Amino acid sequence: MLTAWAVPGLGEIAPGADLPALIAAAAATAGTPLADGDVVVVASKIVSKAEGRLVTAADREDAITAEAVRVVASRPRKDGGLTRIVQTTHGFVMAAAGVDGSNVPAGHVLLLPVDPDGSARSLAEGLRAATGSRVGVVVTDTFGRPWRNGQTDLAIGAAYVDVTDDHRGTPDAQGRTLEVSVTALVDELAAAADLVKGKVRGLPVAVVRGLDAVTDEVGTGVRALVRDAEHDMFRWGSDEAYARGFDAGLAAAAHAEEEAP
Repeated sequence: MLTAWAVPGLGEIAPGADLPALIAAAAATAGTPLADGDVVVVASKIVSKAEGRLVTAADREDAITAEAVRVVASRPRKDGGLTRIVQTTHGFVMAAAGVDGSNVPAGHVLLLPVDPDGSARSLAEGLRAATGSRVGVVVTDTFGRPWRNGQTDLAIGAAYVDVTDDHRGTPDAQGRTLEVSVTALVDELAAAADLVKGKVRGLPVAVVRGLDAVTDEVGTGVRALVRDAEHDMFRWGSDEAYARGFDAGLAAAAHAEEEAP
């Protein structure tokens, strides 16, 4: 049986906060102390706050530009602004580079952790030291998805937990060998935890218990899920891909005309 619950009582997180100590204490006070095999799922927002990623920004759009390495797609909004899907310095493809302007002081924005896998490792090792329990950590943020309306939480950092569940090479119920079935386990953990954390209840940490996924080694982290450019079939938005193809066609035609005898 798989169980999941939110950890209450954390309160507002200040820069420099000892998150492992706060989470361990809050879980114990709530009567649900951490135990061996638990996966602690933590919203990136409180990780960023503890790591001092709250920065002054007169313009959120400038902050998004600074956090992006390329624009995948952009579309005008009804309010006159621009929605931008970008690739972040971490390799994630997401709206607004994860730059968050909600629930922060005016004139400030909150950036994603610099190294989410490193943040997860620090959290996991701190929690293990504080509780004596063999736990794993997943750090999450909210993403939209191609082809689907609505958002869901996905993992952006992980440590001491299996990132994937690889079924390749095993037989299915009919005896046929599976060739492409690799479950993004930490993303499923992120989504499951979000059901009990919610978006507006002020519960940024959840515990998932009953899944045999915690490891003795730190593991590959979420970086193993980031698809490289060579294998990315959806590298550009539809309008952007069309424009690039059109420009390439014009260039090829011009070159052919120059080469013609």
